[in-house]
Amino acid sequence: MSTQPAYTRRLVELLDRLATTQNEILDQVAVRCADAVQAGGLIHLFGSGHSVLPTQDAFPRYGSFVGLHPLTDPRLMWHNVLGPGGVRELLWLERTEDYVDKYLANQPLNAGDVLVVYSHGGRNSAGIEAAMYAGERGLFTVAVTSSESLSRPAEHSTGKRLADVCDVMVDTGVPVEDALITVEGWDRPVGGSSTVVASVVSHEIITRTAAVLGSRGVVLPTFVSPTVAGATLASNNEVFAAHRALLHAAEGRAIQER
Repeated sequence: MSTQPAYTRRLVELLDRLATTQNEILDQVAVRCADAVQAGGLIHLFGSGHSVLPTQDAFPRYGSFVGLHPLTDPRLMWHNVLGPGGVRELLWLERTEDYVDKYLANQPLNAGDVLVVYSHGGRNSAGIEAAMYAGERGLFTVAVTSSESLSRPAEHSTGKRLADVCDVMVDTGVPVEDALITVEGWDRPVGGSSTVVASVVSHEIITRTAAVLGSRGVVLPTFVSPTVAGATLASNNEVFAAHRALLHAAEGRAIQER
């Protein structure tokens, strides 16, 4: 049996490609995100199924800051494999048209904000319609998807994919089949990669946005580990308080626009 870390090597290749081909677009996204939060707006993050995970890993967690806002619809996630809250239900719902606007209508999306939508294949209705909904309301929209999937036929009734309806696209470069490793004797590949690469994109956006804000002299409340010198478990209380205040302000603006 081979002990070669084939999966890790393939991931490194994908991440190296991300670093070398997506640098300019990530910088562009970071500037738009910095503009949004500096103006008191939000960076919204949306995905369904496994694409929820990069949004959850973005905020709240050590190293992330106020202004990031994961849009986590529990109906588009799973807490069971089978049965209520299971995978089959969400797989059906994320492909169902005319659903996601009902969820987003209760979220504080405002003109000038940014919406980052994660979808490996870029064909599910939930992600496409989330981007369309946000774009119609003046948000800057970002698709985090794979160009490898653009050769597949669109499934949405508009004939469009996520990349078609967003202002910009961050290309993960992940292969269509997602899984990276072929195992002798198996007829299906193993080792999914899209979630890992998408999570790296989240943290590229976070760190680059912070760098832009820092260059402008702007410092935002940031989650910090108590292992950092001078920090304690109570250090993050200001982050929660600032997040709450920012959401209340955003909700007030959104209500006025409805």
